[in-house]
Amino acid sequence: MKFQRIFSIALLFLFIIGCSKDDPGTNSNGVPKIDKSANLKALGSSANDLLSDVKYTSINVEIVYVTGYAPTSGTLANLKEFLSRRTHKPDGINITTRAIASSGKAPFSIEEIAAIESENRIVYTTGDEISVFIYIADGSKEGDDNNKVVLGSAFRNTSLVIFGKTVQNISDRTNAPDKTSVESTTFNHEFGHLFGLVDKGSPMQVAHEDSNNPAHCNIAGCLMSANAQFGGSLTDFIDGNNIPRLEDLCAQDLIANGGK
Repeated sequence: MKFQRIFSIALLFLFIIGCSKDDPGTNSNGVPKIDKSANLKALGSSANDLLSDVKYTSINVEIVYVTGYAPTSGTLANLKEFLSRRTHKPDGINITTRAIASSGKAPFSIEEIAAIESENRIVYTTGDEISVFIYIADGSKEGDDNNKVVLGSAFRNTSLVIFGKTVQNISDRTNAPDKTSVESTTFNHEFGHLFGLVDKGSPMQVAHEDSNNPAHCNIAGCLMSANAQFGGSLTDFIDGNNIPRLEDLCAQDLIANGGK
């Protein structure tokens, strides 16, 4: 009997341990913890998940912006159109926005942006819905100078930042494209990196990576050209207020990896 009792306790212990592997558990207040592991992977590693409907049939985009830097309605419409055009998500694409206070940390390192995400992100990938977090910052990227400024950066598999103050400064220049055009180009370009472009999760079908700017396209005028990320040449890159599109080779890479 003693052996049976010990054996039963051992079985119960193994059962609890086995269940806990798939259960993130609860916090000190008894509230279930959120499993964030699917959103803490390397850039490009979720390209197929974002593009195809094999595992996830919808996308939930959470946009958090510092007060005063809300994306325009045109930007949101353009982003939804871009995602609809390039992904297979039969259950839809949902985009939500909300404002938060400034962190006061500008200019930003990517590590600081990641910390802000950790503090403010609410929506995570779950079930058959994949989630993307976008932070619109009230400042510039650390290391910007007069010759080169960064408009945005994709830094994890479902995380990206838009440097809202830099976007505004570019669009305020004389004869520059309007804010919606600059903002939309930046949003779509950074989403292209989440989609694994160029050759960072969506393998190239034909070589077209820019040897001077890794993860960017070497075809002039393509959305994934480095011009779309760096503000100094963006005003010449956008023709009027027309948002650049993916050229054929980038589009072929996405199609080959489950997209459109």
